[in-house]
Amino acid sequence: MKRIFLLLTFMLSFLQLKADEGMWLLSMIKRLNGVDLKKDGLKLTPEEIYSVNNSSLKDAIVQFGGGCTAEMVSKEGLLFTNHHCGYGNIAALSTPEKDHLTNGFWAMKKSEELPSKGLSVRFMVRMDDVSKRINAKLNNNMSAEERNDIISAEYKLIQAENSENGKYTVVVRDFYNGNEFYYFVYQDFKDVRLVGTPPNALGKFGGDTDNWEWPRHTVDFSVFRVYADANGNPAEYSPSNVPMKPKHSLPISLKGYKPGDFAMILGFPGRTNRFLTSYGIEQMVTKDYPAWVEASKMAMDVMKKYMDKDQATKIDYASQYASVANYWKNRQGTIDAVNKNGTIADKRKLEGKFETWALLPENEAMYGAVLQEIKSNISQTSERNKERNYSSQLQRNAKYIPIAYQLGSVLKTYADQDEAGKVAMKTKVTDQIDRVYDKLNVKLEGEMLNSMVQLYQQRVGKDVGSPTLLAADAKNLSTMAFASIFANKESVMNFVNNPDRLKIDADPLMKMANAFVEDQKLSGEKYSKIDDALAKNSRIFLDGLRKSQPETMFYPDANSTMRLTTGKITTLPERTDRNYAGIKEKDNYYTEINGMVAKHKKGDEEFELPQRFLDLVKKKDFGQYKDKKGFMPVNFLSDNDITGGNSGSPVLDGDGNLLGLAFDGNSEALSGDIIFDPKLQKTINVDVRMVLWTIEKYGNAGHLISEMVLVK
Repeated sequence: MKRIFLLLTFMLSFLQLKADEGMWLLSMIKRLNGVDLKKDGLKLTPEEIYSVNNSSLKDAIVQFGGGCTAEMVSKEGLLFTNHHCGYGNIAALSTPEKDHLTNGFWAMKKSEELPSKGLSVRFMVRMDDVSKRINAKLNNNMSAEERNDIISAEYKLIQAENSENGKYTVVVRDFYNGNEFYYFVYQDFKDVRLVGTPPNALGKFGGDTDNWEWPRHTVDFSVFRVYADANGNPAEYSPSNVPMKPKHSLPISLKGYKPGDFAMILGFPGRTNRFLTSYGIEQMVTKDYPAWVEASKMAMDVMKKYMDKDQATKIDYASQYASVANYWKNRQGTIDAVNKNGTIADKRKLEGKFETWALLPENEAMYGAVLQEIKSNISQTSERNKERNYSSQLQRNAKYIPIAYQLGSVLKTYADQDEAGKVAMKTKVTDQIDRVYDKLNVKLEGEMLNSMVQLYQQRVGKDVGSPTLLAADAKNLSTMAFASIFANKESVMNFVNNPDRLKIDADPLMKMANAFVEDQKLSGEKYSKIDDALAKNSRIFLDGLRKSQPETMFYPDANSTMRLTTGKITTLPERTDRNYAGIKEKDNYYTEINGMVAKHKKGDEEFELPQRFLDLVKKKDFGQYKDKKGFMPVNFLSDNDITGGNSGSPVLDGDGNLLGLAFDGNSEALSGDIIFDPKLQKTINVDVRMVLWTIEKYGNAGHLISEMVLVK
């Protein structure tokens, strides 16, 4: 009876959702009010979007690989996601002889689909609010340690209550800076296989130049299939597994769209900081992100130097380079957008209104000083936070340090075993070594270590920096690494076959890595009280902000949980510095294939198109995928509110049919993770008709289309 009541409440309130800013949890829709979405074009009932007992849209949406979104498009477990989401898996399956990144790949039958080791997809089964349960045991007088212990204990109980003895993965997350709590029940499928991908020249067309820019002409998709055991349950890879049958798969629309048409997105947005104070934003754009940008650019330059020399290295480091490059441009774009758009000034206006409310007699004791406390907290950790950004990029890109630290611990344990223990451990240790050194370019890594530590020494102050890194002979670290046990796979295996505890204890690279980790631990302890105070003050500030604006419906920051965002097909004002090939001013909501050909530059790594593609476009054989206006669509714009993690998310019409896949935002609104700009913030999507045309005409894989439901 309770479930029926909640559903009715949900249904009555759902149609009051405001088609505007916000990434909303499905169970939170009852909090909203505003525009009737039926008038905007939504034709689905709430039960058709989110249901625990029956199949619904949510059952077609999966978290892909932990960092992207994908959607089921057939009853045979077929899914679409972005090319850049599948990039790492495609790279891992590529070799110079079978270069799927460069040449593309299409399985002509299920037996040719390629198992993607380590890749999984996550379906959401249900979610629920446990805020009252957890908050009943908390108060603001507790220490951070006491609070964390209580929350951790409740998390474990909730997970045990809902996992059904391990059948499901249960995740509990806090929202609104720790003011509310929800749990999510998931089912994870671990046998996922590559079915098809366009070549890099299509999937990454425009490269870094067009990344985060409109207009785009990028065919950013890849195709995978999810497998299950004979009973439809998740299972590790096995040749005997069968395509899983999702509870729901998305029909695909060939009908097209026009400005003003309803559009909604379901996905797993990663992280936003919409409630960050002006002081936090100022720290971010003056200290944190400039450090990130500089360090990541140096890492990119080192990788590019070696990738340009060797095709195998180019394949092996392609995914890492693409990821670093994407965030490098994002962070710099965020700095530029915040400064250009006056984001900090806007935040301070909001904070001024809050302080007027906070200083009222009934509010002052709890909220009166909280903003000044936050300002003080951030000031005290400013240089440490800058150090964290240089450090994080060093650890991410200079692989010798994490290798020596993580593998060193394993090898020390191995060396301490008796002969029987060594025999028992050896296979597992060898497997780990194979994974660590697979596709590692040692010369690249040596130069990366030197370069990143030198930059760290130049930019990080002694009062916040790692004594170990600051004292290192940065110009000769590669020499030390090449003489280490951890220099390469051969030297590590020599140690495994002739283990010597004294030798590994004396290894200079491992000693440096261990000391650096200890430095980081001590730094964390040094600043722990300030960090705890900032967390508490941020929680109190947001609690007060919500109370000060009772008429406003606050959505929670993104945190990799499933969200719904609604909007419409839209346009974006033109810029004088962009190439609008093939676009008429009045039609600046889509790009088409002739505009893509107009950008073609022979010999240009970012803009050269395959000859086969050019020949197909010349023939104009677009079949059923051509728009009724006569053009072959590539990308289009909507004004949905998304962020990283939404990559690959389905863009749906009012009937729940697939229009396209979200893959990017626009540079004018790169401050969108901090503040939503309703005029400038757009989502860039690949048209599903371009996806299907590429599969059928370019990939000759029309058999995949026959699995799908096409709506004409």
